[in-house]
Amino acid sequence: MFNKFPLIANQDRVSLRQLAGTGVITTFLLSVATAVTALEVEISPPTPELGDTISVIVKTDDPNSEPTVTVGQSTYPVFREGDKYRALLPTSPLDKPGKVTVRVQGDNRTSNIGVWVKNRNFPTQRIWLSGKAASSATQLELDKVAEFKKLVTPERYWNGSFVRPNAARVSTIFGVRRYYNGVFADDYYHKGVDYAGSSGSPVVAPAAGKVRLIGREAEGFRVHGNIIGIDHGQGVVSVFMHLRDINVQEGDLVKPGQKIGTVGSTGASTGPHLHWGLYVNGVAVDPAPWRFGEIP
Repeated sequence: MFNKFPLIANQDRVSLRQLAGTGVITTFLLSVATAVTALEVEISPPTPELGDTISVIVKTDDPNSEPTVTVGQSTYPVFREGDKYRALLPTSPLDKPGKVTVRVQGDNRTSNIGVWVKNRNFPTQRIWLSGKAASSATQLELDKVAEFKKLVTPERYWNGSFVRPNAARVSTIFGVRRYYNGVFADDYYHKGVDYAGSSGSPVVAPAAGKVRLIGREAEGFRVHGNIIGIDHGQGVVSVFMHLRDINVQEGDLVKPGQKIGTVGSTGASTGPHLHWGLYVNGVAVDPAPWRFGEIP
């Protein structure tokens, strides 16, 4: 249940910090009301951290009036969810923590909502690469993967929490920063979660979706290795890298928990493992909140 906070006349700003004292920490709801229109905005989580996906749910007085959601110069896709609309805002370890202003326009109203994104400490690793693991990506794989990550399709395939794609322990968490051969990678962070599965262990789809990318090491995917890309819809996509076997074809519809391949060590990999990356509107986000039902 979302709690409502009526605003006084001419007030269209309220911050999460101001609401913290109310004891309402589950979800934040902004309600703007006038004599002729009503604009409601739900933002979750109320205190996001770097790497989180921010869900912005908007209810307009006119259900056929599609709102817009903007942060800075970026306007995010908005999709109908019953009698509401939703936009998903990605954050990454490379963003600056602090106040982010989310601008919502609808019902002939504009609301500027201050969201405080908390800092988060990400571990640092030192990696030394040589031989196969130091391979350079081909233009083919760079282009194919980049095109896949930009997908924003209107149909929402997923429903509810994502499932674990492999049963093995997590060997590398999301967001790790790295030194490669002694040089710090300023613009890099680990864009997913690694599972230390044994070679040949099953990889399953974490959520429903359509297979939109299949790539193989033998075809020039020297860094990603054998790879599967699943479109979950509405700008949410998953990539599964370094696979040994691929058990699906491009265009297949998959269900949560369905086997799609097996763990391997293809591409720029130093040993068998699964890399699962989750992207929202082209930005790699932490998959953990999606697994534990924190995305409404």
